[in-house]
Amino acid sequence: MKKTIFAITAFAIITNSCSELQSIAGDIATEVLTGGTDGSTTPALTNTDVISGLKEALTVGIKNSVNLTSVENGFFKNARIKLPFPEDAQKVKQHAIKLGMENQVNKFEQTLNRSAEEACKEATPIFVNAIKNMSIEDGFTILKGQDNAATDFLRRSTEVELRKAFRPKAQNAIETVSLTKYWEPLASTYNATTLLTGNEKVNTDLSDYVTSKAIDGLFIMVADEEKKIRKDPAARVTDILQKVFSSLDQ
Repeated sequence: MKKTIFAITAFAIITNSCSELQSIAGDIATEVLTGGTDGSTTPALTNTDVISGLKEALTVGIKNSVNLTSVENGFFKNARIKLPFPEDAQKVKQHAIKLGMENQVNKFEQTLNRSAEEACKEATPIFVNAIKNMSIEDGFTILKGQDNAATDFLRRSTEVELRKAFRPKAQNAIETVSLTKYWEPLASTYNATTLLTGNEKVNTDLSDYVTSKAIDGLFIMVADEEKKIRKDPAARVTDILQKVFSSLDQ
């Protein structure tokens, strides 16, 4: 009799244990499928989803940034990205102003920015191709990173190639807006005085300067766009952006 009672008790314990294990297994499966334990039905994000979302965010950011910077005054009237008189040529600016050439200096600064604005018209395919070809091994880390994590990753991964491709565009833009017409008289006038002053001559080639500043300005704007997408649901203009970046709202 005791054996029978023991067997019945053991069976009940095993049965209850199996039910509990099945329940736990069911909960785990639900969590894997839905991405959480709150009863939601949102599919869990895959690494493919995250990478696609990050690429889409950068593509949107680049397009919006180019649209903002490639128009007249896109750089010149934006204090955050405006190209100033080259820092290593401030002595040229000061010397020119002393000679009564302030108007020429102002015109130079304006046309310097015009060259960046003109160059940006050609920037979209360069940046978009870089985005499409990039490979992100740890998409979730970037997604959960700082507000400009994707922008920083893109810059680290592509800046060398972008600079090589962008410099000819900047040079062409400089020629298109006749920037050297304003720069060379200023620089040449200053360089002529170095024979007497002993100061170093300045480099009259502006391509590297415009290239660096234009790329810097674009990435500042891209970072702004990335932050919008991360923080503002209204900026998530595609399904993949909504799916990926809505996970940051939780």
